[in-house]
Amino acid sequence: MEFIEILKSILFGIVEGITEWLPISSTGHMILLEEFVSLKVSEDFWNLFLVVIQLGAILAVVLLFWNKIFPFNLSKKNQKSFIKMDIMTLWFKIIVACLPAAVIGILFDEVLEKYLYNSVVVATMLILFGIGFLLIENRNKDKKARINSLNDITYKDALLIGIFQLIAAIFPGTSRSGATILGGLLIGVSRTVAAEFTFFLAIPVMFGASLLKIVKFGIAFTSSELIILLVGMLSAFFVSIIVIRFLMDYIKKHDFKIFGWYRIVLGIMILVYFGLQLL
Repeated sequence: MEFIEILKSILFGIVEGITEWLPISSTGHMILLEEFVSLKVSEDFWNLFLVVIQLGAILAVVLLFWNKIFPFNLSKKNQKSFIKMDIMTLWFKIIVACLPAAVIGILFDEVLEKYLYNSVVVATMLILFGIGFLLIENRNKDKKARINSLNDITYKDALLIGIFQLIAAIFPGTSRSGATILGGLLIGVSRTVAAEFTFFLAIPVMFGASLLKIVKFGIAFTSSELIILLVGMLSAFFVSIIVIRFLMDYIKKHDFKIFGWYRIVLGIMILVYFGLQLL
């Protein structure tokens, strides 16, 4: 295996780590990056790679938010495990939010990938949700959030956010984080809570999607494929730690408008770039 392929894997992992958590669509960026940098792998492995490197990003969430998502606590007095009920309740809400996208993903994964995974759909959703961020942030200006804690999220709220996640599962370019954050803002969730809930939703979604891809592909990786996959995951992991910390600090003082404008510009760039190729 050429060393350049490892460098490419690192680059894809860096882009994944940045774009997975910022609401700007990892799919849109991967499509553009693939136009200029392509791994020398089979199409099946490439489709697997794009999904499984997300596990590195997910491990960053697990590491950074361990105290908020791990439902068991070890008492030093009696050394017995007991369940933190508030965290268990949070996980039940996460499961409720994940159900719509999980059902559609399992049933129609290949169909959606075949017919909707293209530059036009990606660019369109980038632009539409970019406009959505601008409109909702303008609407929410000087308006107090209804939900300022993860515990304040009801099962109804979780399901509504899950429906927005479903939109992202159907239409690539929407951005899973972008859709769920936008859904949260729309129903009155604060920026910080919307971002955190989005991070937590990603854990079962991405683990499930990765498992589904691995089952379909099989575990008969070549040594080169395994190295490429692991390197991509590691780079996504370390970059994700930096990006998540940055985002959580950023949204304490700023809104999401900059990401809305960025999405619109990127969507137009994709339309123009691929449109010129058809001429």
